[in-house]
Amino acid sequence: MILDLKEIELAAKRLEKTVHKTKLEKSVTFSEMTGGEIYLKYENQQKTGSFKIRGAANKIAALVERGEASSVVASSAGNHAQGVAYAAHVHNIPATIVMPKSAPIAKVSATEGYGAKVVLSGDCYDDAYAKAMEICEKEGAVFLHPFDDYEVMAGQGTIGIEILQELPTVDMIIVPAGGGGLLAGVASCIKQINPRVKVVGVQAEGAPAIAQSFAAKSHLSSESVNTIADGIAVKTPGELTQAIINDCVDDVVTVSDAEISAAILYLLERVKQVVEPAGATPLAAVLNNRLDIKGKKVVCVMSGGNIDVSFIHRIIELGLVNRGRRLKFSSTLLDTPGSLEKLSRILGENNANIVMVQYDRFSADLNPNEVIIHIACEVGGREHGQRVINKLEKCGYHIVIE
Repeated sequence: MILDLKEIELAAKRLEKTVHKTKLEKSVTFSEMTGGEIYLKYENQQKTGSFKIRGAANKIAALVERGEASSVVASSAGNHAQGVAYAAHVHNIPATIVMPKSAPIAKVSATEGYGAKVVLSGDCYDDAYAKAMEICEKEGAVFLHPFDDYEVMAGQGTIGIEILQELPTVDMIIVPAGGGGLLAGVASCIKQINPRVKVVGVQAEGAPAIAQSFAAKSHLSSESVNTIADGIAVKTPGELTQAIINDCVDDVVTVSDAEISAAILYLLERVKQVVEPAGATPLAAVLNNRLDIKGKKVVCVMSGGNIDVSFIHRIIELGLVNRGRRLKFSSTLLDTPGSLEKLSRILGENNANIVMVQYDRFSADLNPNEVIIHIACEVGGREHGQRVINKLEKCGYHIVIE
């Protein structure tokens, strides 16, 4: 064990007046859906909207104690940025944050709102990191790594202390993983206090470096990342974090963007919580049977809630499709008056609500008097959607699901 429990306990003392002790609540809904006893740790309600404030604030407090901080620079997809900006503001230290050009506008604005200077550079975290190192060298500032730093990990690990204080009989803790700081910190904490408790990491399928590294018991990078979970879209995990993960974590699983979107939608509908894609990955893993949780007390760490409002509708759309609530299909109709009205009437009689209609008159496979119609409609679920399709096919339509 490299990260000593004493460092995590020291971090907890440093953070007492800086961070919230976030809620840990049982979800009856998700427990009934999965057969486990599901608890949600609401770090989406943390100051700055994310667990990242824990690691950033602990690191800056430690630097101040040692007299080593005059100005700080950080690279981040957004949440670490806000944590550093907030903690630097508390200690009256200048902060420059480098973020990928794709960072959500809400996270950029929030970071600037805490008084930090924001520089946009590159397409992902790794590109922003390279730019941040340039600025550090030029200005002589202290770089605050978002995950590959023991004092940062110690701050994140305080979540483990809080969980064990409230639920000492927990069987499994599921944690999002991008660079690995949160997973390494929580695993270090849990395994030193109660090794019986299993700690599992979750990654997006489009950014699986930690999952691949864990399987190989090595340190691997992904050539590229492609996921809606921007908070964990990391090509190269930390060397320090991966070593701890390989040693302390029980398993690392992955979930798809569609599964993440469905989990976000469930959180909005069932527990009225706004959770960003990275933070929803633990629930996505539970709802999609990535782990054996039957009869177990399971904590899902909802790591953040900083989701771009302009992006929510896309996530909801993807989540509805994944859950069978949104049906998309195409069919070929005669390009004559009344053809669409006839199809629409069948949909209406079967309680399917049309939300989108699109014509295609230019496909090479069409006859001159035909048109391809693309339709999206709201249905009650997969069974209802299948009944609608069966009815259309019974009426002579050739349906292609999209």
